[in-house]
Amino acid sequence: MTYVEGFLIPCPAANKAAYIAHAEQMAAVFTDCGATRMVQTWGDDVPDGKLNDLKQAVQATADEAILFSWMEFPDRAARDAAVARSSELPRPAEVPFARDRMIIAGFEMISDIGTGGAPGFIDAVILPVPTDGKQAYLDFAKRIAVPFIEQGATRVADAWGVAVPEGKVTDYHRATLRKADESVVYSWIEWPSRQVRDAGWEKLMKDERLNPGPDRPFDGKRMIFGGFTPIVDTGA
Repeated sequence: MTYVEGFLIPCPAANKAAYIAHAEQMAAVFTDCGATRMVQTWGDDVPDGKLNDLKQAVQATADEAILFSWMEFPDRAARDAAVARSSELPRPAEVPFARDRMIIAGFEMISDIGTGGAPGFIDAVILPVPTDGKQAYLDFAKRIAVPFIEQGATRVADAWGVAVPEGKVTDYHRATLRKADESVVYSWIEWPSRQVRDAGWEKLMKDERLNPGPDRPFDGKRMIFGGFTPIVDTGA
């Protein structure tokens, strides 16, 4: 089963070029160590939320951008081997972002629909889901992926948290206001461009298939989301 290492990262907007250089270096390292894909995306449309949001998740300051980034591995064993191998290689002494507020966790892909490709824009979603409602969420995710693909999305991916640690400053538990009986889901939608995404969402907002009704298998009020532009993609 595909294993996803999912990140949320705050980075000073002024450090964008330095971050891209750092990300390209790390992408080369982890590709050599077994990652099948690394994607780094820069926040482009990250709204404020009423209860929680991606900015609050990493305690971002006004001069910081948000990055939604992930690595894909064939399975968890491949990920563990890659991390062990990469730890033996030289790492940059300094990084151009707030490492202490970076969030990282491991997820297993439960739904992966579409052909993918080289996306020009990413919609990111992180949300809490009742742990005993995993199948209900999976059914929901597969169902609503269909209209997204119809409107031009090339891939709709949903991954279930299996290694979600507690952090000293930030973590996905606090980010989603997770309850004791809930798990964290890390999801994204790949689009060819921002223009296709915006046009697609205009139609999707009128599509009744996206209305989950009273049986929605998660608390939408605590879902956090945003739109991102890829800056590094080893699968492109």
